[in-house]
Amino acid sequence: MAINAYVFYSNGQCAEAFDMYQGIFGGEVSIMRMKDVPADQRMPGAPDDSVMHAALKSGDTLLMGSDDPTGDGGPKTGVSLSYTAPDAQTARSVFDALSDGGEVQMPLEKTFWTEAFGACLDRYGVPWMIDTAEGSS
Repeated sequence: MAINAYVFYSNGQCAEAFDMYQGIFGGEVSIMRMKDVPADQRMPGAPDDSVMHAALKSGDTLLMGSDDPTGDGGPKTGVSLSYTAPDAQTARSVFDALSDGGEVQMPLEKTFWTEAFGACLDRYGVPWMIDTAEGSS
């Protein structure tokens, strides 16, 4: 069984967000724009350049998203995307990249359970938790 995250973005920011995530995590991005969807199956009123579906695949990990057809993206509350880095240095690099232009909610630091843990909102309002694999240093 696979459970994957699907995030809705406001203001046509999905493609930009997925480009940023690819720059941080690597992997392959695929983007289908509304103009690529058969006319009779498009979301009414959705702009042609809006993202109907985006996917970032890296190994067994799949992050998906689209531009929110309502246009506001809605608040992203009650959930966080979580990334477990192989070591504290990688965690720092990812945390700094994700929080750039966003908001640090909990600074990345050593905790009793891991070498590095932190929480932030990225510049698109997506909440992230970053930590390291247990026992890494």
